[in-house]
Amino acid sequence: MQAGLPRWPAARYPARVLALLPPGTVPVGAGLAILGAGSYAHLAVAGHTLPTAGMAEMSVLWSLVFLLGLGVFFPVEQELIRLVAARTAAGQGIGPVVRRGATLALGILVVLLTVFALAAGPLAGRLFGGDTAMVATLGGATFALAVTAVSRGTLAGLGRFGTYGRQLAVDGGLRVLLACALGAAGTRTPVAYGLILVAAPLLAVAATLRPVLTQLHPGPPLGWRAMGGRLGLLIVTMLLAQVVINAAVINVRLLAPGDPAVTGALLAAVVLARVPLFVFTAVQTSLLPGLCAALAADDRARYRRLLARTCAAVTILGVAGGVVAVILGPSLTRVLFAARPVLSSTDFAWLAAGTLCYMLALVLGQGVLALARHRDQMLAWLAGVAVLATATLAPGPVILRVVTAYAAGSAAVALAMAAVLIMRWPGSGHRR
Repeated sequence: MQAGLPRWPAARYPARVLALLPPGTVPVGAGLAILGAGSYAHLAVAGHTLPTAGMAEMSVLWSLVFLLGLGVFFPVEQELIRLVAARTAAGQGIGPVVRRGATLALGILVVLLTVFALAAGPLAGRLFGGDTAMVATLGGATFALAVTAVSRGTLAGLGRFGTYGRQLAVDGGLRVLLACALGAAGTRTPVAYGLILVAAPLLAVAATLRPVLTQLHPGPPLGWRAMGGRLGLLIVTMLLAQVVINAAVINVRLLAPGDPAVTGALLAAVVLARVPLFVFTAVQTSLLPGLCAALAADDRARYRRLLARTCAAVTILGVAGGVVAVILGPSLTRVLFAARPVLSSTDFAWLAAGTLCYMLALVLGQGVLALARHRDQMLAWLAGVAVLATATLAPGPVILRVVTAYAAGSAAVALAMAAVLIMRWPGSGHRR
């Protein structure tokens, strides 16, 4: 122990560690844990109840909703957090900011719903076995994503992390209750299970709406440029990131349309392999402020140390989760999700490697973002998508192609991010 540091009693270590975490990490992390458990239960009940073709449709819907949520609407949430927090710190009303964010989310929603309506036939035919009701369900889930983005962005910007965590927890709890109710009733239509992705988040927002409404005080007007800024680049970047992590399930559906059991089995495997990512998400939000603070103080050593330590922690987390996935993954997909045993331990190893590289790409991407290199970050993810597409189109068994493509694409992004940090790091000081 270094000189000058107090010797804390062992029993007080947990409290001391929790005190070092950024405000809101614990309630948001707890909410995320419940939401994650709810998502697992939702898919598990669906896997044990739906026929093989129905579970394949549900798998594609779940992947698309995940992609749109983090790829399109999460950037809106982030911009709301930034601007609402700034207004709150300045003692200004947040009404104009929230209205602008809601308008932006509504515009994105209208564009997506228009695309779904115009392409309902082809989307249903290629992705949902001809069931256009699943396309309508996708539209409903997209509406729920727009609503939650505005609500959660406002709550986090206000510092209402307890309410934010409760919204996540209510969402997760409702997914469990609704899925179990459908399973007990013997429901065997994927639309019913898909509608849980609409009802649960909307009811969770309604249950935590009051703190948002009571804070919508008038304030200075907000121009489009203030909220837009680099939002376009951020949305494109997040979309590319979601393509990398979610393309495997969708691609196997497109490449092997005659074997829907493979799609459901791959989704179950992907969900298990991504368990470390759920854990990582709870603390990810503390990384960017720390990096920005180091750069603002021109403390390059602290910046590099924070990146290095986070990468080391992510590597340990990814390797530990990967070992469990390789050993237990094939059996867990059968027991938990009633999936057909079509993935081997080798396939799980590729998925685990892809998840590890994906988390490293996220960490290094935060470093690039702190340097205000939004365009470089976008280009890194674009390179990853290109590598993923090339590997997917290579000859070989379909499952092997999509799992190795996930690993190769994620690794390419991580390497590109590292190259950006090496090339763009200024020799003296930091210029924005």
